[in-house]
Amino acid sequence: MERVAQVFTSFADADNADEEYYASLPASERVNVLLDLIEHYRESLGPAADRFERVCQVTELSRR
Repeated sequence: MERVAQVFTSFADADNADEEYYASLPASERVNVLLDLIEHYRESLGPAADRFERVCQVTELSRR
């Protein structure tokens, strides 16, 4: 992953840039980011997290 630093004039601009970045990722990459966050959270819990199961199911929603 390439590291990039940006400077923004407001917090709103920074939040918008974050939203645009994550919206531009493919769905599978967004799921991977989520699973990484969950894994880091579980590691922070220590031994209590050993009993948690990692389950992920991606389904396609029907169009109306």
